[in-house]
Amino acid sequence: MSRRLNDGAADVLVVGGGPAGLATAIACRQAGLSVSLVDRSQPIIDKACGEGLMPDGLACLQRLGIAVESSLGRPFFGIRYIDGESVAEGRFPGPPGQGIRRTRLHQALVHRAEVSGVALSWQRRATGLRQRQGGGVELELQGGEVISARWLVGADGLRSRVRQWASMGGVDIAGPGSRRFGVRRHYTLAPWSDCVEVYWAEGCEAYVTPVAADEVGVAILWSGGAADFDTLLHAFPGLVERLGDAVSCSRDRGAGPLRQPVGSVARGSVALVGDAAGYLDAISGEGLSLAFHQAEALATALASGRLSEYRRRHRQICRLPSAMIRLLLWIEKRPALRQRVIKALAREPRLFSRFLGLHSRHLPWHRLGWSTGPRLLWRLLQA
Repeated sequence: MSRRLNDGAADVLVVGGGPAGLATAIACRQAGLSVSLVDRSQPIIDKACGEGLMPDGLACLQRLGIAVESSLGRPFFGIRYIDGESVAEGRFPGPPGQGIRRTRLHQALVHRAEVSGVALSWQRRATGLRQRQGGGVELELQGGEVISARWLVGADGLRSRVRQWASMGGVDIAGPGSRRFGVRRHYTLAPWSDCVEVYWAEGCEAYVTPVAADEVGVAILWSGGAADFDTLLHAFPGLVERLGDAVSCSRDRGAGPLRQPVGSVARGSVALVGDAAGYLDAISGEGLSLAFHQAEALATALASGRLSEYRRRHRQICRLPSAMIRLLLWIEKRPALRQRVIKALAREPRLFSRFLGLHSRHLPWHRLGWSTGPRLLWRLLQA
């Protein structure tokens, strides 16, 4: 027999207390909505993550009232691609990004949510939901308790149960061979670069992010079946040499399969945000930034009472990143072409920087210039 947990329903109930859920809760409070949040875990919550916040993601956090100071992490000023002897580096044309441990980011978000007046309820496991015919939603918790709200937000990650309960999942038409996974480890080692470095190898990539004055994070993405960090790491002899005898200072954390299709990000009184709202791949390194943009868009839509507006904004937010991810994945599977692309970008660092400006939403499309395509094609022919 169920029993009600709250007499007065909140405007918004968020399921999932990771960065996406906390950012959504904070944004909704800023929009004047009452917000409750539940999560089955207890802070501080860690998970596999590249931990590099793109410049536009930092701007989102600042609008949410969270200043990611240098003491919390380490700025990075561009992206460096490394494929064997081929190296290309692009610098952000605007503000830098920030490498920050997932645990420090989570702590800052939890504190901001508390200050903002979000009703946080940790170690509460959701077991199901039902949407009321006249509007609103009820969330069932383990033990038979029920929380009601006008809107419910699923921010519960890649394998979202909210997405499943609300029948909002999509059909994955990709074959088993396209499944991708990720694993992350930290090393006590002073960063040797002020960029995020991306090392490429056959079927996998390694991302090195400076996260502190004496610490770097290494995240590896790969295609195929089960694998462990050390086996994957040896696909990158240059990175192994860089790490030397540095000591690991964190437990390995994995994630996957990364690709998670979604049918809709909003239906009835339920909306999805972050990884729960569909996921393609982490290859572009902007998962957190996308989640923060979605959080802002969703809060605006909920405050206006027009959830359909969130569907439109979600498409806009994800259109360019999705195209870039698909392009990078296509190139990743073609080593010869990948090396030619990196050599071409190495010869045109200003062009690489413009792409990064577009990628971080600092530059509009027209700033790439009409000659960008022909110049890149010429460089590819020369490579």
